[in-house]
Amino acid sequence: MSRDSNYDHHISIFSPQGRLYQMEYALKTATQTSGLTGVAVRGKDSCAVVTQKKVPDRLMDPKSVTHLFHITEKIGCFATGMHADCKAFVQRARYEAADFAFNYGYSMPVHALAQRIADLAQVKTQSSGMRPLAVVCLLVGVDDERGPQVFKIDCAGHFLPFFASAAGAKEQEATNFLEKKVSDMKEYSSDEVIRQSIMCLGSVLGSDFRGSEIEVGIVEGKSGKFRELTEDEIESHLNAIADDDDA
Repeated sequence: MSRDSNYDHHISIFSPQGRLYQMEYALKTATQTSGLTGVAVRGKDSCAVVTQKKVPDRLMDPKSVTHLFHITEKIGCFATGMHADCKAFVQRARYEAADFAFNYGYSMPVHALAQRIADLAQVKTQSSGMRPLAVVCLLVGVDDERGPQVFKIDCAGHFLPFFASAAGAKEQEATNFLEKKVSDMKEYSSDEVIRQSIMCLGSVLGSDFRGSEIEVGIVEGKSGKFRELTEDEIESHLNAIADDDDA
């Protein structure tokens, strides 16, 4: 038996190598369980988030299957991992945002929400009586002072702002794709952030999409509201990408 095998039974015990094995297992579950990949890109005055739409059972209503969630009117997120954990994570984020708005009289800024839910996630790494949620989240919103924002939050309580980020099964491949485009992202329009996100996802998955096979969310600076694109809107962006490729 490995020397480290006794250290993976408790979340709060470090191995001699300084590792928390249960935390590593939770992160692996969050990125690999669903088999999904999500991409978020931040532009000049907007943010977009794109993910696959997989319906696991033909008898299920496709409208009930989603990995894009409204947190507030102005903040949206992509969550991947164990589906029940994702729902619990989203509900807690909604509660924190609503509580902030009730106490202070204005909507919770996206950076404040990211920090708050990351702090709550980190607390669960300190006690053997808790299980960390197997979730990785991409949070998007447009801040009144800071402009468009993309945050990535994991179940260890780690969070950072990004120009663009990815989460899920093909996270590393998507990150490599986005790194090649980062110098131009600050000037992207809302259409460009959507198309760049779709192109990134299509590139790492090696497939072309139909409008019913992906979900796209956008927060635009003009309205500041998070909304999901319809299938017809997604199809128009897919056609524009195809036309650019043919040109």
